[in-house]
Amino acid sequence: MAEGYEQVIFCSERAAGLKAIIAIHDTTLGPALGGIRLRAYASEAEALTDALRLAQAMTFKAALAGLSYGGGKAVVMADHPIAQREALFRALGRAIESLAGRYIPTEDMGTSTADIEHVRKESRFGVGRDAVYGGGGDPSPMTAWGVFCGLRACLEEVYGTAEVRGRTVAIQGLGKVGYALARYLYEAGAQLIVADVDHRRTQQAAVELQARVVPPEEIMTQACDIFAPCAAGGVVTATTIAHLRCRIIGGGANNQLWTDEDGDALQQRGILYAPDFAINAGGLINVADELGPGGYRHERAKAKTETIYYTLKTLFAESQRRGVPPHRLAVTLAQERIQAVQSLRRLNAAVL
Repeated sequence: MAEGYEQVIFCSERAAGLKAIIAIHDTTLGPALGGIRLRAYASEAEALTDALRLAQAMTFKAALAGLSYGGGKAVVMADHPIAQREALFRALGRAIESLAGRYIPTEDMGTSTADIEHVRKESRFGVGRDAVYGGGGDPSPMTAWGVFCGLRACLEEVYGTAEVRGRTVAIQGLGKVGYALARYLYEAGAQLIVADVDHRRTQQAAVELQARVVPPEEIMTQACDIFAPCAAGGVVTATTIAHLRCRIIGGGANNQLWTDEDGDALQQRGILYAPDFAINAGGLINVADELGPGGYRHERAKAKTETIYYTLKTLFAESQRRGVPPHRLAVTLAQERIQAVQSLRRLNAAVL
């Protein structure tokens, strides 16, 4: 058992080609809610590390967003082309069903609403469903909207105004979240610098959003107001920090910092970091809304997502008051909420 985690499950079904890990970090606030990630991993150890880091991030994300859910994550190891996607995700669905609701999956990198429907053929649990089934559909646009709202709080903190127009934003990754964020920023008047391994996406951004395209290896060294990581995590490291030319970091990627010490280094360089699980909670808020009273309500989910602006404003103010960097304080605040619920349960148990 990984220390500090409630449950880690290794799933395998040879006939379906399934090799997966489900990590449940903490269910104090409610069932573990988190995405299914599909990607090629160099090893099972790498997949396990990713699952553990992501599950913990989901716990903090839900807690800080005020949701009544815990954190979990599933990673599916796709080390070869998938011949039968339905068979794969139905097999995963059976594993998820065996957990009896302790883990509720949704989409993540490499997966879609169609994959969630395959899971739902074998399990009662799964959100991020297509609108035809009463769900909110792909949560990526809401994730991007939450990041946009959060970046306005960052701009206000650094420049004294939340105005986006005229600001330069370097976006790393133009996947579903990154491209949606780029569009929101462009419509608000930002100047964009973009990079992605898929040249079709960057060319589309150049035409549609008047973005300047740079090679992926150069995106982190661009002079800009905001650097927005929207691809893989772990990009902010001791090596890359030395070359940053931005004032703000905030984006859709999970686990952007390689270590907590890297967040400290950003603080020392005068770069404001919006903790990833604080700024990119919009997608989690959106899928959680499917479980709310009356089922999914878009305007309710959007209104909740827009409170990310106030979450970050409060976080930055409290960071100044306590003298603690935002990335460390965000974890503390999430843990304080969880610990308060645990203490209340212990008190109630003692009274009974």
